[in-house]
Amino acid sequence: MGGVAVRVEGLWKRFGEQVAVAGIDLELPAGRFIGLVGPNGAGKTTTLSMVTGLLRPDRGTVEVVGHDVWRDPAQVKARIGVLPEGLRLFERLSGRELLGYTGRLRGLPGAEVDKRATQLLDVLDLAGAQHKLVVDYSTGMRKKIGLAAALLHNPEVLFLDEPFEGVDPVSAQTIRGVLERYTASGATVVFSSHVMELVESLCDWVAVLAAGRIRAHGPLAEVRGDAPSLQRAFLELVGAHGRDAGHDLDWLGGGDR
Repeated sequence: MGGVAVRVEGLWKRFGEQVAVAGIDLELPAGRFIGLVGPNGAGKTTTLSMVTGLLRPDRGTVEVVGHDVWRDPAQVKARIGVLPEGLRLFERLSGRELLGYTGRLRGLPGAEVDKRATQLLDVLDLAGAQHKLVVDYSTGMRKKIGLAAALLHNPEVLFLDEPFEGVDPVSAQTIRGVLERYTASGATVVFSSHVMELVESLCDWVAVLAAGRIRAHGPLAEVRGDAPSLQRAFLELVGAHGRDAGHDLDWLGGGDR
């Protein structure tokens, strides 16, 4: 616990005329369950992609556990686990084969890979499907095997982009239990979401992103402030509180068709 897990300074990314990330400065504390929250199109996925070395920024620097992501990528990638949005897996491998391949790619001894894979498959309720091809996995199963692959080398920081999107409640509860156990050991989880209730129930530290900029960050209670919920505080921060979504839809509903 303590220290800085991720340090971002002056981070910018533009796609053509569209500015996706507009000069982010942020320090994420180590040993915390951190939520990166914002509306759709806020820049969450772009930010996480740059932080994890999947997308090169136009300007700015990123350090993860003291190592520069772009100057020292091997050191960074040895210390992080990533479950990106739109996860691509080797679909013609079984779940166990995928973990075996991932672990050996990470340089772990074969016996240790097999041991950890067995434990992860069991904890994530995938033991019964371990010899099934990934192409036949459901959305929830894909998320769980992707999480297992991201955790296999015991990273210091785990990055998850919408890990509960499209996941059934049973799988979501399983994933949640694994993540809570992981952070309890002193590791750091950074996950993006636009579901405030989920973030409020899981996270103890949040950063609010809107239009490519950080609107607020800090411990959950501090960001929530006097608002009755994180949802209400979030709406205030992004300027959406009190907006009437239906004031121009007076034709919608009713009996006149």
